[in-house]
Amino acid sequence: MAAPYEPVETTESTCAPKAARGRHLFNVAGYSLLKGLGAGNFIRSATFSVGGHDWCVRFYPDGDGRKDNVTEGWISVHVERRSKSTEVRAFYGLRLTKKGKNLSWNKNNTPRMFNYASPSCGYRKFIKRSELEESSFLRNDRLKIVCDIMVVLGTPVSKSEPVLCDIKVPPSDLSRNLGKLLQSEEGADVTFKVEGVEFHAHRIVLAMRSPVFKAELCGPMRETMDITVEDMQPAVFDALLHFIYKDALPSMDDLDGEENGEMVKHLLVAADRYAMERMKMLCERMLCKKLDVENVAMTLALADKHHCSKLKDACIQFISSNRMQDVVASPGYEHLKTACPAVFADLWEKSASLARV
Repeated sequence: MAAPYEPVETTESTCAPKAARGRHLFNVAGYSLLKGLGAGNFIRSATFSVGGHDWCVRFYPDGDGRKDNVTEGWISVHVERRSKSTEVRAFYGLRLTKKGKNLSWNKNNTPRMFNYASPSCGYRKFIKRSELEESSFLRNDRLKIVCDIMVVLGTPVSKSEPVLCDIKVPPSDLSRNLGKLLQSEEGADVTFKVEGVEFHAHRIVLAMRSPVFKAELCGPMRETMDITVEDMQPAVFDALLHFIYKDALPSMDDLDGEENGEMVKHLLVAADRYAMERMKMLCERMLCKKLDVENVAMTLALADKHHCSKLKDACIQFISSNRMQDVVASPGYEHLKTACPAVFADLWEKSASLARV
C-alpha cells in the first residue's frame, strides 16, 4: 500500500544586490601645458560622490611611471577612491568623448575592490600620446574624459518566507496598445501633412493629450480632415505623435551626440507649441545633461524663448561657474547677446556677483 501524500513545505528567500551609479565629466583644458609633467605625475579632477564614497579621476599626461616603463609614450587614466573608510566594490569605465560622438578606449566589466591599500586603478595604456594629439578628441587644446562608476552597496537577502499562491498580474499595456493604434492607423480620422509627409491620427487621442490640439480639433478645425503643419520637420512631428500615444520619447540611439542634442531641442519647441508639459520637462532634463561651453549659450537662448525656467537657471549656473571666458568664445554667444539682451544682462549680473564673493 502506497504511503499517503504529504505536501512539501516550501520556503523562499531572495538576494537583491543594490547599486548606485554616477558619472563625472573631467574637462582637461590647456593640454599642451601639461606635457612634460613627468611619468608618474598626475592631475586630479574635482572630487565627486557616488554611492556614499568620494571619487576622482587621475590624468597622467606622461604615463603612470611604474618601474617597468611600459607606459612610455602613453597616457594613463585611473579612478581613485578618496574616501578612507572601509573597502568598497565597484565597476568603473573611462572613455574620451568629442562633440557628436564618443569612443570607449577600454571597458572594465569586472568589479574591483577599492580599499586603503589599493585606492586607485585604471588603464595604464589608455591611449598613445601621439594618437591623441592627432585625433579630434583633442580640440582647441582641450579634451574630455568621461568616468562611469557603479558602486555595489550590498547584497541583502530577505528572510525565509513560506511560498504562497502568487497570481502574477501583467504590467499595463495601455501605451503599447495605443502605439499599435497609431501604427495601424485603424480608425484614424485626421491627417497631418508635414513637408509633404502624411501622418494619420485620432482626434480624440490628440485632444485628450494636448490642450492645443483640443482647441484646434474640437473648435475651428472640427470638420477639417487634412491639416498642414508648418515650421516643423517630419521626424519631429513623428516623435511628437509617439509621445502623445505612448507617453515616452522614441529611442534616439541611432543619432550621434550632436544630432541627438539638436533633435531634443526641436522636440522641446514642439512640446511648447502643443502645451505638452511633461514632454517639455523631459527635453529640459536631457538638455541639462548635455550642457557644455559650446552649446550653453544657444541652449540658454532657447530656454528663454520657450519659458523653460529650470533649464535657463541651469545654463546660467553653468556659465557662471568659472566658464565665462570659454562661453564668450563659443559660436552661440553673439546670438545670445542679440536675441536675448535681458538674459544677457542677468547673466553678467550674476557672474559679477559671484566674482565678488
